Amino acid sequence: MAPLHIAIDVRRFGDFGIGTYIRNLTKALAKIDSENRYTLVAKPDDAPSLAGIGPNFSVVPYAHDDRGLSNNLQIPTFFHSLKAAVFHIPLNSVPWMMPRPYVVTIHDMSTLIFPARRDFRNQLHEARYRRGAQRAARVITVSQATRRDIESILRIPPQRIQTIYSAPDPAFTPAPDNGEFDRQVLERYSISYPYILYAGTIRVHKNIPRLIDAFAVVRNELAQNTRFRDIRLVIIGDELSKNPVVRRAVANARMETAVRFLGFVPQETLRVFYRAAEVFAFPSLYEGFGLAPLEAMACGTPVVASNIPSLVEAVGDAAVLVHPENVFDIARGLKEALLHPDQRAHLVDAGKLQAQRFHWETCAQNVLSIYREIAKH
Repeated sequence: MAPLHIAIDVRRFGDFGIGTYIRNLTKALAKIDSENRYTLVAKPDDAPSLAGIGPNFSVVPYAHDDRGLSNNLQIPTFFHSLKAAVFHIPLNSVPWMMPRPYVVTIHDMSTLIFPARRDFRNQLHEARYRRGAQRAARVITVSQATRRDIESILRIPPQRIQTIYSAPDPAFTPAPDNGEFDRQVLERYSISYPYILYAGTIRVHKNIPRLIDAFAVVRNELAQNTRFRDIRLVIIGDELSKNPVVRRAVANARMETAVRFLGFVPQETLRVFYRAAEVFAFPSLYEGFGLAPLEAMACGTPVVASNIPSLVEAVGDAAVLVHPENVFDIARGLKEALLHPDQRAHLVDAGKLQAQRFHWETCAQNVLSIYREIAKH
């Protein structure tokens, strides 16, 4: 088979979750495939970070992002000009007149299941989302749970969907023997106390108000505990201003001095926060897969996570599973992970092994097989 020209939209290269997928998939493709030619469509600011990824990779800057009317009107013509054999859109933000054949990766269905608003704009978003998936030559999804959602909500034939698991970013590793860098980072943020960590987006389905309520239960019950009486909850995430209910939950629980919001932090800083946390808490109501718990596990941190199917796929039996709609069950899981040394040791060891089950090179091999299959037709 002659070498293919494959174009990948990497404009979300720097994002929190999607960016992990884009960065690691492109690196893994460069590692395993020296035969085909790749064009990476990137934001101008990200182009230097992608330079030198591989001799068969070229980076084409494109100034507009993948949101709004301009993405539908302008970039299809730009994609046409690339004359690629296959296009890959790494999230379901497919332009209305996207040239075919293309592959789309759907990480989750949260924007349809938990819409930010229910109005005409949301109806347009749903129509575009459905059309983008239905016109795709293949839909890649990151878990069997999300695959079932795609089949039932978007009515995509099962034979056009393929589950390919993502993996934790290799940058997330256990604490080094010499933790001077970690100590300096924590000092910069004035952290000198034990803490429970949440990291991710701040959205309705992330269930953060219930996490705050559960934390309040735990903190009150551990008020006399020598080690954990000053425990805090650290929340790392974006778009807090768009979700005032989270701040109200802190006020209602009277936890203003015990909950810290840090906003977005660089990956190197996030790695330190994972490693230093007593527990990583992820009681989400809905996920496509669950990379954040796996990243925490890779850093050697005990995890408490929801018992929803997609997260169970990710964490297996290496986390304390809780019912996400029950504040007291979340609190039970947090106390279990905090207070029982044998359980903590098991979670640390099992978590590292669980994180190692997922590999970006395996992901890239499966994605490359899809490119080749589509190009034949």
